[in-house]
Amino acid sequence: MTFFRLRFLLGAFVLLLSLNSCKPQQDAEEMEAYLMVYFKDDTHSLYMAISEDGYVFSDVNDGFPVAAGDTLAGQKGIRDPHITRGPDGAFYLAMTDLHIFGMQEGHRDTQWERPQEDYDWGNNRGFVLMKSFDLIHWTHTRVYVEDAFPHLDVGCAWAPQTIYDPEEDRMMLYFTMRLGHGLTGLYYAYTNDDFTQLDTEPQVLFEYPQTGIQILDADITPMPDGRYCMMYVVQERQNGIKMAFSDKINQGYEYQDEWVNAGDRACEAPNLWPRIDGDSWVLMYDIFGINPHNFGFVETSDFKNFTDLGHLNKGVMQTTNFEIPKHGAVMQVSRREAEQLREYWQ
Repeated sequence: MTFFRLRFLLGAFVLLLSLNSCKPQQDAEEMEAYLMVYFKDDTHSLYMAISEDGYVFSDVNDGFPVAAGDTLAGQKGIRDPHITRGPDGAFYLAMTDLHIFGMQEGHRDTQWERPQEDYDWGNNRGFVLMKSFDLIHWTHTRVYVEDAFPHLDVGCAWAPQTIYDPEEDRMMLYFTMRLGHGLTGLYYAYTNDDFTQLDTEPQVLFEYPQTGIQILDADITPMPDGRYCMMYVVQERQNGIKMAFSDKINQGYEYQDEWVNAGDRACEAPNLWPRIDGDSWVLMYDIFGINPHNFGFVETSDFKNFTDLGHLNKGVMQTTNFEIPKHGAVMQVSRREAEQLREYWQ
């Protein structure tokens, strides 16, 4: 496939969006596969991979993006994609609108979009939100926190994730945000049903008990006992992952002192996902403290003991046609959904 043909297809993927948010919920299907979304530093674009067994993942587009970051994002690049399924049967995909190499790639004349002396490192303003009922046709919106709530002095807004809040009966977007020159922290807000705007002002999701410590990259998972487990990154000594538990999705998380990532190398981007055929969960995270960076994995059945599964392609977790993914997220899909996605891109 030529470069220009690829770029045409990527542009068409976004420009020919299907406004399908009114589609009725599909009948429940048995989950038989896994979908991974991820990005790469060299393209700042969106990728998707499928696994039948939760151990070996194959990219649906043979290692090429399924959506180009320079089309999706205001900064011409996306990072930190996360995908989940809502109660309406739709897929909700959230990404950071940020290109950290934007000046080098010719997208802007400055290191960051806004002056670093005023807004610090990175200093993006928000997210790319997308919604689909078939993983192929998507609605697409850029949502900037400072535009929705001008009184907030947003220094950065990163790593958005989405989860359904059954008490509020709507989708909750939670993310990392820095206000002014302060520390990064964890916040949440609720979106409208179309997943095109924030309906509520961001509120603090969790506060770390020690002052002066930055926290970021939260990942919330419902547990079988009705509680919620939140994995998150702590910049204490070096970046690592801790967890907290709560009876409520948006508050009351109780601090746990233990580190859950394996090894002592700096990591970020935790994502916890359940195995289909068992009672265990896999925690995937991005280890940037090694060169080249790689994904690490641990597995648990009790949220107390975690078994090290090694690194991607250096343990039981494998890829077949792609390498060096960054900040990924995994969810369960049906066999029909997996086959439909593969057939579309192949």
